[in-house]
Amino acid sequence: MGDFLVHTVAFPITFLLLVLGMSLAARRILGLRIGLLRTALACLLAMSIASGLFGETSATPSSALTTIQLGLSLLVVIGLLAFAEVVVPTGSIPPPTEWWGMLRRRVARTRRYSRITAIAFRHGLGPYLRGRERSSTGLARSLRLALQDAGVTFVKLGQVLSTRADLLPEDFVDELSLLQDKVPPAKWDEIRAVLESELGPGTFLEVDPEPLAAASIAQVHRAVLASGAEVVVKVQRPDVRAVAEGDLDIVSRLAETLQRTRWGSALGVRDLAAGFAAALREELDFRVEARNIAAVAAVADTSVGLPHVHLSTPRVLVMDRLDGVPVRAAAADDGLARTLLRFVLRQVMLDGVFHADPHPGNVLLLSDGRLGLLDFGSVGRIDSSLRSALQRLLLAIDRGDPAGLTDALLELTSRPEDIDEQRLERALGQFMARHLGAGMRPDVEMFGDLFALVSRFGLSVPPEIAAVFRALATLEGTLGVLSPGFNIVVESRAFAAEQISERLSPESVRRTMTEELQAVLPMLRRLPRRVDRITGALEQGRLGMSVRVFADERDRSFVTGLLHQVMLTVLGATAGVMAVLLLGSSGGPRVVPDVGLHQVFGYNLLIVSVLLGLRVVVAVFRPRS
Repeated sequence: MGDFLVHTVAFPITFLLLVLGMSLAARRILGLRIGLLRTALACLLAMSIASGLFGETSATPSSALTTIQLGLSLLVVIGLLAFAEVVVPTGSIPPPTEWWGMLRRRVARTRRYSRITAIAFRHGLGPYLRGRERSSTGLARSLRLALQDAGVTFVKLGQVLSTRADLLPEDFVDELSLLQDKVPPAKWDEIRAVLESELGPGTFLEVDPEPLAAASIAQVHRAVLASGAEVVVKVQRPDVRAVAEGDLDIVSRLAETLQRTRWGSALGVRDLAAGFAAALREELDFRVEARNIAAVAAVADTSVGLPHVHLSTPRVLVMDRLDGVPVRAAAADDGLARTLLRFVLRQVMLDGVFHADPHPGNVLLLSDGRLGLLDFGSVGRIDSSLRSALQRLLLAIDRGDPAGLTDALLELTSRPEDIDEQRLERALGQFMARHLGAGMRPDVEMFGDLFALVSRFGLSVPPEIAAVFRALATLEGTLGVLSPGFNIVVESRAFAAEQISERLSPESVRRTMTEELQAVLPMLRRLPRRVDRITGALEQGRLGMSVRVFADERDRSFVTGLLHQVMLTVLGATAGVMAVLLLGSSGGPRVVPDVGLHQVFGYNLLIVSVLLGLRVVVAVFRPRS
């Protein structure tokens, strides 16, 4: 009965304690939180290997070799766990409770991949996907139809490409421009269901089933509120959010793969995908658009018409109707183009809130002769410090000042620690001589060269500034529709010069000095008292200076980690030398016929030396967070 209890109770408890001890030791050495199941499997395999190595000696009555057996088992456990961490990192396998959801998402993603591929092949893009180009006749239309059928995310991609006349041929730009306002509308029954679920019955006296416009995320219908006001209703397409989330998952995974490449890491593909996903999710919540309209209208002038919001929910937005025609149907007008540019530049440079997607489909020519802006789902915001740096950048470009341009550029971007500012200034000087020299006519390609230079020096452009330049690139395409040949760079320099002149007016200078004086006055009032304290302490010999070495937590952490590694290295090396000396000695009583006590100590010290060495190696090669 006693033997039965020993085998049925004591052995499992001993095994669990052994697993717990090895798990704690492995976690301490590897610096990882390793799962119990993975550790238990590694322990079983390690004990089997150690038992095989000590199969003959384990039958002897002596237990002096137990420590060697446990040490070797621990070494095997650490080796197995380290290998498992390389192949299948901890946390990469979800718990069993999440397997079903993960399987469903994987199946849905695979189906989406297959559907996108089938769409491409159906529209004749298969040879291009395989790398075998054929005649480009009709390719632009095929691409537009494929993007249109692929859904909201790819329609957004087509909309962005339609504004890049500097990258695509004219037939592609013309064809992709149809994605702005000629997407097939959803069925009226589906739209009516969305209206009833979001606003309930009785909100409208009537709603026109025929949409005024259909876009990738929503479509717009003419309606009359119960109060009798004539409005337009922007209704989100049914199930567009679920499709967009699936597409964003695909985009995110592709970005993670591309981020591992050299060029993908240089471009920051992961951050670009995250920014695109965040912007698209904002566009899917119409309450964000309502807040954006209110923010822009609060600081805008009346030169451009903006809609007024009556009601908003996540999927429905009710606004005043802007009476006008698409800007593509308007006659060329330099005045309207200049007005729109100045309106957007004022938003960027002075107000800090700007329309981030002013493509031709979002601009109307109103019946009163003004321009009107639509679709505020994408609105950028920049703080006062970035606005000041942007203003200094434009001022430096206008004056042809490489040093000023360098300073402004370094304020706008995140700079690496080892940047060569003198070399950057010379490169910017060459850039300005090439684009802004005598007889040169600067154009939008200048900004492309500037971004290439920024990338070459390892500067990182913050998302807010990237949104500004993306909006200006989109606006350049719209201005080309309003006034072919319109030079956005020349007009922007003229706008900057006017703003500088306004700031140098007597009234503006007096206001600026007053604001600065109000900010400095409290410090000036406290200054005499502080000077008196310093001089008094100096006279009495009590003036001192306190310098805290390693006050920064990062410095303390670095030094502590370095000392820890040095100490472990010394201890490991010492244990290794002692192990070699003891293993070479034949003294001491016999533990087993072929092994002496000194050799047992040597084997144990050798195991300790290897463990300490592994700890140092893991600490050196572990990636820093």
